[in-house]
Amino acid sequence: MPPIHDERWPAAAGRRPPRDLWLNTGNGRFAARDFGGRGRDVLLVHGTGHNLEVWTPLVECLAGAFRLTAFDLRGHGRTEVDSIDAEQYWRDIGTVISAMGLECPLLVGHSTGAYAVTAYAADGGECAGVVLLDGFVLDVRRTPEEAAAWRLSRQELWNEYRYGWLARSDEMETYVGRTAAAASGGDGPYAGVPYALVEAVARRSFIPAREGYLRRPTLDDLEAVCRNDVSAPIYPAREIYRRLSVPAGFVFASRGNFARRRDEVRAVASEGENRWFAEIDAGHNLHMQEPGKVAELLLDHFGG
Repeated sequence: MPPIHDERWPAAAGRRPPRDLWLNTGNGRFAARDFGGRGRDVLLVHGTGHNLEVWTPLVECLAGAFRLTAFDLRGHGRTEVDSIDAEQYWRDIGTVISAMGLECPLLVGHSTGAYAVTAYAADGGECAGVVLLDGFVLDVRRTPEEAAAWRLSRQELWNEYRYGWLARSDEMETYVGRTAAAASGGDGPYAGVPYALVEAVARRSFIPAREGYLRRPTLDDLEAVCRNDVSAPIYPAREIYRRLSVPAGFVFASRGNFARRRDEVRAVASEGENRWFAEIDAGHNLHMQEPGKVAELLLDHFGG
């Protein structure tokens, strides 16, 4: 994969363009991006259905204040390995940190990526801290059946997102254009997000496959990452925060997925030392809608 430089998001003065990388690991090959910059290593971890393109606006707002990196989660973007279960989802973070040569990085995760960085740190993974962008686990342990009960059906996911679609080239181009226009021009979770950014995220969600392009993640991938061993010590439940010993920021989106559970998120943030709570007036995709405000929080808490 050649180095990239997209004029829609020009490199800041004195900073080299970002470089796309292939990480060959014992767990498979991961697609990653080194955005450059100086200072503390930071690894950005996207949520379900997204890919590393979502971080471009935040990177530009930080203007090289950190050494910023990101990767496509398994089953997403250009990463070649598929999902196995929810545990592998977060265990890959250590694999990527090692492959990129990062030193005790700050981990910033969005949505499912926020849980992934929480689980990695809770399991003792080395990091300087975690910042959770509208991605929290606030309930007690559930059985796999209970955890899956609230999720959309395969048919609903297909109708809404076309996950797992094998499209022709022209079909892919039409889908990317329509998705970008509808998302950025609406009042949903992408309201106010530039068309070019939504287009870049949508385009990276397709990879060449057989005689067309495969829309990722697939429905099988989404089912795989819902598989949790209810007896495992690391589990997506509120108790996981008791295992955190590193600084942790809880960044709440006022119009996001947890809008009705603000007090619960604030309570979790107040239960341990070296934790902080911040609220941003944005939807679930706050790092794309309000990247400047997210950047300010990172600089205030970890920029020294």
